Amino acid sequence: MNDWFPADASLLDVQTSAVGPSGLLPLTDAFLRDRPSGDLFGWTQDAAMGCNPDELGRPEYLILSTQGGLRAPDGAPIALGYHTGHWEVGLLVEAAAHEFRALGATPFAGACTDPCDGRSQGTRGMFDSLAYRNDAAIVLRRLIRSLPTRSGVLGVATCDKGHPAMMMAVAGVRDLPAVIVPGGVTLPASSGEDAGKVQSLGARYAHGLVTLREAAELGCRACATPGGGCQFLGTAATSQVVGEALGLSLPHSALAPSGQPIWLDLARRSAQAVAEQRRRGLAVSDIVTDAAIRNAMTVHAAFGGSTNLLLHLPAVAHAAGLARPTVADWAEVNRVTPRLVSVLPNGPVDHPTVRVFLAGGVPEVMLHLQELGLIDVDALTALGEPLGAALDAWRGSPRRKRLRSLLQERDGVDADDVIMPPDRAAAAGLTGAMAFLTGNLAPDGAVVKATSIDPSLLECGSFRHTGPAKVFTDEKSAMRAIKGQGDQPIEPGDVIVLAGCGPMGTGMEETYQLTSAMKHLPWGKSVSLVTDARFSGVSTGVCIGHVGPEALAGGPLGKVRDGDLIEIAIDPPRAAGSVDLVGSQDQVKDRAWGDAELASRPLRADLIEAEGLPDDTRLWALLQSLSGGTWGGCVYDFEAIRKTVARKSDA
Repeated sequence: MNDWFPADASLLDVQTSAVGPSGLLPLTDAFLRDRPSGDLFGWTQDAAMGCNPDELGRPEYLILSTQGGLRAPDGAPIALGYHTGHWEVGLLVEAAAHEFRALGATPFAGACTDPCDGRSQGTRGMFDSLAYRNDAAIVLRRLIRSLPTRSGVLGVATCDKGHPAMMMAVAGVRDLPAVIVPGGVTLPASSGEDAGKVQSLGARYAHGLVTLREAAELGCRACATPGGGCQFLGTAATSQVVGEALGLSLPHSALAPSGQPIWLDLARRSAQAVAEQRRRGLAVSDIVTDAAIRNAMTVHAAFGGSTNLLLHLPAVAHAAGLARPTVADWAEVNRVTPRLVSVLPNGPVDHPTVRVFLAGGVPEVMLHLQELGLIDVDALTALGEPLGAALDAWRGSPRRKRLRSLLQERDGVDADDVIMPPDRAAAAGLTGAMAFLTGNLAPDGAVVKATSIDPSLLECGSFRHTGPAKVFTDEKSAMRAIKGQGDQPIEPGDVIVLAGCGPMGTGMEETYQLTSAMKHLPWGKSVSLVTDARFSGVSTGVCIGHVGPEALAGGPLGKVRDGDLIEIAIDPPRAAGSVDLVGSQDQVKDRAWGDAELASRPLRADLIEAEGLPDDTRLWALLQSLSGGTWGGCVYDFEAIRKTVARKSDA
């Protein structure tokens, strides 16, 4: 019992006062008479933390990051982070802070760390994933406002929810200079599998495609370096690309390899850019404009990026006080924008993201888009200079020439085979990035990453399939069926219908474990998936998500039964398609029959919200449903919510 209260003499020698810092606060008569007490107390605390009083009164810059874990000076883990993406970003914070000091400014640092969608796949942790983004954006904005004396903001973020949250936060502080440093990417293993493919090891092992030893070895080395987002163009990488295209990050900063000198240099130059914006009287509202949003949508299409940015970019626009892109806007952009990037997971050659960086990254893609007249070159970059000027500088830069040469020297890869000129991309068969579907199962819309459809399934560039539905109302049951377990195993030609997994059901979980399994099973490409949930940015196959209205809101997807015949039509060149109930139990009828049948059916009795769905997420689902829902970016629209509450109060 005595061990509960240690009595070691060295522990009990408690000091009760201290001399305190030496020196004088640089106070003036006007300061004491006119400034709020918070400014005085802030300086008192700054001195207590070791700031030289002579340095007080300098411009103050806030560095916010998503840093997670605790690293020793040699990089060894003291406490692990949730993922590699935020493991090394503290090095960027440190480099930026030193640069601010060199510029004669005082840096502050704060953090709101982020979860890992890969770590939470198939678990209840996924119930918090998308909802976290809004929470983090709110916390980050509150941290910015809670330092009233800040002159500008530098964000440092990397992954699936942390980087979108940082963009929302920064876009929301419209009157301040701000830049985001993307945390970069991890390197692929020289021999092995990428971080996307290893997530399918469980399904492949269940089907006898890998041994236990092989799975253990492949899983161990998939992330070959300790920092940065995954090596594929998933949500993390796509968000970095979109942030740069918006002008929130420096040109040629997205997808830099974490931990390397070129990556650290971005932090130093980003700090300089924030200070320069302040010197020139620029703010976020000068950079994140309607033109910037359109440029970001166009670059997203040219990269063939993650469908999750359909949730995140509208949220950034909303935070900036701009019009949110609509389904029609996305479809138009994807109809006119060619895909130019050959990258994991959609190829045609699965180059890792570091090769995209070496091939020229976002500026290289924008050069091609500029020649096609698809981007607004008058939009400002994070440098405070017009995009056109930045692209002119990039075209003739030694950096561009050297990195493209290095790609050939190190990996034997021609940069133009990674970021392709439009004519080469067309010859290589690169199709449009996304298609937007309607139909009697998705009256409010749905989306498919058209780039991910296996080319062998396309006829004259389009996809057509009618197959029997196998219906699941939870991801776990669907995964068991894919592994060949349970009473209705998945077979070639099936259409998996996963209903009740939208915002109200699961917080709109990400269902990558399903899509990754199907990609790496021999018959997987012949199976389609239709769901009101969402997908990882690395998902591949005929995966139709974001189906609206969601099943638990009365959407027709919640009325589908086993054996129903689902007709899927996808036309990538038009960025359009449809998903319809057209028959039942091998009796093919037509869409009109499906319309009438769905109108007469009740929702499935087994359609319920997921067990253990947190109240936090249920509140998020309710608020975002009143604010435009999934296709509005899952945001909180105060005016829309206020009007709804007022109407109900009046009633």
